[in-house]
Amino acid sequence: MSDVKLPSRGPLLSGKGWTGFFVALIVVCALAPVLNMVVSPDSAFHMSDYAVALVGKIMCYAICALAMDLIWGYTGILSLGHGVFFALGGYMMGMYLMRQIGRDGNYKSDLPDFMVFLDWKTLPWHWTFSGSFVATLILIVAVPAAVAFVFGFFAFRSRIKGVYFSIITQAMTFAAMLLFFRNETGFGGNNGFTDFKRILGIPIATREMRMTLFVLTGLTLLGFFLFAKWLIGSKFGRVLQAIRDAESRVMFSGYNPLGYKLSIWVISAVMCGVAGALYVPQVGIINPGEMSAANSIEIAIWAAVGGRATLIGPILGAFIVNGAKSWLTVAYPEYWLYFLGALFIAVTLFLPNGIVGLVKKWASRERTAPSEGRREAQRAVAAEQGAEPAALTPLAAEPKGARA
Repeated sequence: MSDVKLPSRGPLLSGKGWTGFFVALIVVCALAPVLNMVVSPDSAFHMSDYAVALVGKIMCYAICALAMDLIWGYTGILSLGHGVFFALGGYMMGMYLMRQIGRDGNYKSDLPDFMVFLDWKTLPWHWTFSGSFVATLILIVAVPAAVAFVFGFFAFRSRIKGVYFSIITQAMTFAAMLLFFRNETGFGGNNGFTDFKRILGIPIATREMRMTLFVLTGLTLLGFFLFAKWLIGSKFGRVLQAIRDAESRVMFSGYNPLGYKLSIWVISAVMCGVAGALYVPQVGIINPGEMSAANSIEIAIWAAVGGRATLIGPILGAFIVNGAKSWLTVAYPEYWLYFLGALFIAVTLFLPNGIVGLVKKWASRERTAPSEGRREAQRAVAAEQGAEPAALTPLAAEPKGARA
């Protein structure tokens, strides 16, 4: 019996893909800073501070959409509770930023203002490492990963799938939101954390710091995109797609889906946690509202609108939906939620493969159009000469390179 060889792994990105990647890298690292900090505010090419904050926030959302694509698009696991991991990462960063306020708060105390207001005398135990930036970076990764591991282990081991899994992710998020709303948990209650002053001792409200956070967010998004592209192209990624398409066959082939599903679930949670940590200093607030059911559902909508199992699609979906949201909430604030629901229904009914799927469909039609044109021309010539249809040159006989 001959050995079965897996197909060789292709390049990480195509030539056009690398071109687009480096264009995005230049825009994030060079063009945007120049347009914001060098170009005069009177110029039409000036990028305002508001635009910097808005795009930075959307890039954080795009990381969450990319994480959703890994578990939903490539593994077939629809989560409607990923907002909890985004919020956990945000709270870890928010705790550090609150400690950085020091005695600049309203009560001139080493404790955060909300703790002084509640007459707390010491920091809770879970604030122990909040004064260290290095420890905060570790917690941003470790806390969402730990919560995702515990939840995912019991859910996947019990073989909970489909709509039932989606429902329990919503229940998890809702329970976490109720927990964080309570004042005695030490997370600021319904007000959360705000009024941040500095990060690493540097004032956070300066244009230089905001642009630094913008560039860091863009680099993180691009880095996660390359990581996701590499992961999906690996043997691990092929097993994930096999689990999505036929989990029972994967089990019969000798693979245990539990380890693969749990691994990608934890990876996606960590990505959302990092996105939340980058989001908080740019927006300036974190509260339990980030764990609302609507926020988690929106992450799935971004992935669906852009196109599942494409990686680039969910990123585009995050920019398109949130760009529209930014405009509609100002122009027609009372109709925004109706628009969001209608968009999700329209995509489900008419664009099951999202925007990227629609573009690919158009591109395939453009490639086949010349061939169809040649066939019609052959028929016209044959009709003029009185030839039979069978005498027409078959399409397969076209010379190499004839197709577009």
